[in-house]
Amino acid sequence: MKKCNIYGLTAIAFGLGMSAMVNSASAKTLDEVMKERGLTQKDVLAAAKTYIPTGGRDEFIALSSGGQSGQVFVYGIPSMRILKYIAVFTPEPWQGYGFDDESKAVLKKGSDINDTTITYGDTHHPAFSETKGEYDGEYAFINDKANPRIAVIDMKDFETKQIVKNPIMSSEHGGPFVSPNTDYIIQAAQYPAPLDRKHYPLSQFNEKFRGAVTYWKFDRKKGRIDEAASFSLELPPYSQDLSDFGKGPSDGWSLTNSFCTERYVGGIMKGRPPFEAGCSQKDTDFVHMINWKKAAEVAKAGKTTKINGHNVIMMDTAIKEGILFLIPEPKSPHGVDISPDGKFFIVAGKLDTHASVYSFAKVFDLIKKKDFAGKDAYGIPILDLKKSLHGQLSVGLGPLHTQYDSKKCIVYTSIYVDSQVTKWDYCNLKVLDKIHIHYNIGHLVTMEGDSVTPKGKYLVALNKLTIDRFNPVGPLHPQNHQLIDISGDKMQLLYDMAVPLGEPHYVVAISADKLKPKVRYKLGTNSRTDKRSEFRTRPGREKIVRKDGLVHVYGTVIRSHITPEIIEVEEGETVSLHLTNVERAEDETHGFAIYGHNVNLSIEPGKTASATFKVPNSGVFPYYCTEFCSALHLEMQGIMMVRPKGTKLENAALKEGTKYTKTDYDKQIKNNVATQGVINSVVKFITERNFKDFPTVVGLVTDATDQLNFAAESKKKSENFAAKGDWQNATLWAQQWFQYQVKTADMGLRAKTYLEQNGAKKVK
Repeated sequence: MKKCNIYGLTAIAFGLGMSAMVNSASAKTLDEVMKERGLTQKDVLAAAKTYIPTGGRDEFIALSSGGQSGQVFVYGIPSMRILKYIAVFTPEPWQGYGFDDESKAVLKKGSDINDTTITYGDTHHPAFSETKGEYDGEYAFINDKANPRIAVIDMKDFETKQIVKNPIMSSEHGGPFVSPNTDYIIQAAQYPAPLDRKHYPLSQFNEKFRGAVTYWKFDRKKGRIDEAASFSLELPPYSQDLSDFGKGPSDGWSLTNSFCTERYVGGIMKGRPPFEAGCSQKDTDFVHMINWKKAAEVAKAGKTTKINGHNVIMMDTAIKEGILFLIPEPKSPHGVDISPDGKFFIVAGKLDTHASVYSFAKVFDLIKKKDFAGKDAYGIPILDLKKSLHGQLSVGLGPLHTQYDSKKCIVYTSIYVDSQVTKWDYCNLKVLDKIHIHYNIGHLVTMEGDSVTPKGKYLVALNKLTIDRFNPVGPLHPQNHQLIDISGDKMQLLYDMAVPLGEPHYVVAISADKLKPKVRYKLGTNSRTDKRSEFRTRPGREKIVRKDGLVHVYGTVIRSHITPEIIEVEEGETVSLHLTNVERAEDETHGFAIYGHNVNLSIEPGKTASATFKVPNSGVFPYYCTEFCSALHLEMQGIMMVRPKGTKLENAALKEGTKYTKTDYDKQIKNNVATQGVINSVVKFITERNFKDFPTVVGLVTDATDQLNFAAESKKKSENFAAKGDWQNATLWAQQWFQYQVKTADMGLRAKTYLEQNGAKKVK
């Protein structure tokens, strides 16, 4: 073994030497590389601003909707490296989402709609949880535009924990948006429909069709939405859109804008102009201004109507209680964005050139004096537009969404038709800069740009078209997220990031240091409930139990074996497989797939995952670990034997293809002794240093110690068989002893390298 190590090190050293010679021969100056690739100094500066050295970390983490993928994806800023896809509304095999029993339970609760199991989603607006208006990095929320749902994602493990269905809406767009302390989450309807979901003819559109906004109560302690404590407001049959919660002086109020306040029902097939004509005829639409704290008191007092078992404050009650008002806004808006200090809000209309800045002080004064310009057709008070405004500014053709800078009064608005971003001063109503975008920008995001303390530095433009930006890949183009430096007076475009999924509609970005995700679970955790699984299993306690008509398989996975290796069942039985990953080392995920049964699990360290499935046919069905986890990954396998119904279990002895002798045994023992010497040297290095100050190393050492304990057990079995002269079993158990040693050395060497690279010190 020592010779093998020496030869290996010699080969590596030789390879590195040759590599250095080649690199030296092929090395080029920066000027030469720039000339060869046609790069300018501006290009190189942009690249340098986004470059993260190997092993480095991004300053911000972005959560983006995945559009029609039904997912959320995560990337770093400024590197724009995609880090993860989070499965939400759609089954996703890599994470076992929708394949293991635990995630199926989450999906099922939120997927049975209209007597149909929905297996897709259209994710649109992610949001982070907040404390006092600051992003706190604990939870994230995402909506499904196609089938009104809200999902809760726990940022401790980036997993979806809950999906709730809206009981009264048949469509939505604007949600979720969270209150400053995440006690409520807004979800607004989009296209009007009967709230009771019954059929009414279009001739009764004005009377029976309605909009709505739902306030979901979030239980921070449980990390779940409390559906029973949630409520909605009935709204006119306008198309509600995006929302925002007030902060500071406007805390307690929320805003939801709208379009198609014309209440138009079009239809070319009916001989009428289409919706787009009738829904854009007026010069203005309405912002719905809601005193949500008072609305919560009204709901708690029982002044609601039950619709589909859900508490709804009807419009008449909302008007009577003084909790609902309308303010005119530029037509066809897509966003209502409240300033960090809570004193202003900005609305832009896609069919206008102006961004409108409203003053909360003026609005509150109008409400206090009951100085209204009139009422809508449903009796809701309407405030006067001019009296509500701080001012308006022409910012470009097709303004859409606004985000705030860390610098006072500075904002950025996406300009859809002009394909630009406009930087402007909303206090003094002055355009400061514009930059072209590729192409047709929708939303944009600045770092924590809708919190009370925006961080500035970067802006990401979310573009609807890419056209000529990337290598052609067929008619379906990728999306394009463009990174822009906003740290100076002038904006600078830094990077184009192709996004190969969905239509990523909206992004939120948080300072990376606010996220504290775990790297492993407590042994035996059901990751969807955050509780210990009743099916958790420890090594040595694996078993197969027939109970309640199921064949329960309690197993474990660890480098490099799945226990049990053989599962024997009868045709027609239902198997409930429970696997616990007993690794403690970070990133040692195992997977499980079995031929012909649609079972695919992802089992992270400490996690217990289950899969319940029927075995309809007899046969031989191999299973294996799907994650390349060790040198003997391919040997991490097993077989499910399904015998024909009514047949008995075979008791014949197994025949082995190779016979081993004492010579084989002695050779293996010599190898093991040499390997133990290597392990001892690594252990000495680690224990002589302050390794306990490095959590990553502590995890590796814990796992390595477990492997050494397993090695000791195999060593004892090997020696017992050798004492009996059973060289077959003695040799095989010696080989298993060696396998545990290899896994121990693997983790030990990783721990040693980590300590060397992170400045570990010798202890006295």
